[in-house]
Amino acid sequence: MIDECLVVEFSVTGDDCPLAAATRETRTTIDARPPVLRADGNTLLRFSASSPADDLAGALDADDRIRYLHVSRTDSRTNFRCLSKHPCVVHELTDEGFMAESLRYREGVERYTGAVVGHDVLQGVLAAAAETVGVSLERVFPLGEEDDEAVAQRWDLTPAQEAALQTALSMGYFAVPRGATASEVAAELDISKSAFLERLRRGQATLFGQVFG
Repeated sequence: MIDECLVVEFSVTGDDCPLAAATRETRTTIDARPPVLRADGNTLLRFSASSPADDLAGALDADDRIRYLHVSRTDSRTNFRCLSKHPCVVHELTDEGFMAESLRYREGVERYTGAVVGHDVLQGVLAAAAETVGVSLERVFPLGEEDDEAVAQRWDLTPAQEAALQTALSMGYFAVPRGATASEVAAELDISKSAFLERLRRGQATLFGQVFG
């Protein structure tokens, strides 16, 4: 049994996959679940973006590599499901043992967060990354038992809510006095002020509900 689990983050640049291309064209941020590779070579994609996302939907719908695009809206998010004929870079890392938990696409740059079990697996994943154009290691750190659910959204936050809370914290939004305004945090997230405050409110409600029961 291997006791050590490592959290790993990769960035990918220069990839011309449909989601990266669409965010580059529309300057939208996409939060995605790990893609599912089908036996026929097509990839199942599930992802979301802040509403309104009409430009993003239009860009994806015009991409010949995207099939069966479905769009739905809930609260401040637009949710997408589709098939892609373009191979996902993350599958190159998955084949070597990388367990992707979340993917983010922003202005053409991809960010993968996941885990590997043991340094031997990590070495194989890093070797695969070195052979894949545009993939670079951003961060790696041990995942302790107390953090076992950190990558898997232990607080049941959406990726967008987590990003809003983390960005607000890092920019000093919760400090006294504030280190950043709501507008500044929203600009960093590339969303509207109202969308940021909505994510913040929902994220805090989820956290407080679980902490205080």
